[in-house]
Amino acid sequence: MKKAVVLLSGGLDSATVLALARRDGFECHALSVNYGQRHQAELAAAKRVADALGARQHRVIALNLQTFGGSALTDHSLDVPTDGAANGIPITYVPARNTIFLSLALAWAEVLDADALFIGANAVDYSGYPDCRPEYLQAYQAMANLATRAAVEGKALVIHAPLVRMTKAQIVLAGIDAGVDFSLTVSCYQADEAGSACGACDACRIRRAGFAAARVDDPTRYLQHA
Repeated sequence: MKKAVVLLSGGLDSATVLALARRDGFECHALSVNYGQRHQAELAAAKRVADALGARQHRVIALNLQTFGGSALTDHSLDVPTDGAANGIPITYVPARNTIFLSLALAWAEVLDADALFIGANAVDYSGYPDCRPEYLQAYQAMANLATRAAVEGKALVIHAPLVRMTKAQIVLAGIDAGVDFSLTVSCYQADEAGSACGACDACRIRRAGFAAARVDDPTRYLQHA
């Protein structure tokens, strides 16, 4: 069976990606990162999702990006915006996050002799993060195949981002079709310890709109309904 490392945050997108990778015949090794984000609820969600969707294993790496800060997700002195009116790239962007996460996944993939990396990046209904764009992912794949022993010895690695050109509604429907229970997931930037979503941040706004556009009941527990 083909092997893949799947980056799993515990949110809607990464859960869908794990389900799609499993459906496509990959033995999935799920990787989550405890990077100093505002809450641990998404890591608990990642474990639930990995178990429910049959990941071969699920590992969590601790890497404290609070050391650098620079994002409302890693610096508690910065407020998570809730007005939905950001100009340019919002303060919730974590500097170089996907580059860091993909590098960790790439290292594990080499050890596993894996064929692929999967990431839930999306460049349609998203917050405008530069490391979610198709051209970034293409460039990273090219770099990975220059930088690894596996590729130099003839086994190139493919980065799969099956959601990158999908709307959030399309992602919801794809996830349901692939067997995702979205009640297990947490997408909110500032969820409480129980995983209840704030209902006001960008992640909550995009998630709620996706379920509405898909005409699917939203199982998210919101603390408020903006």
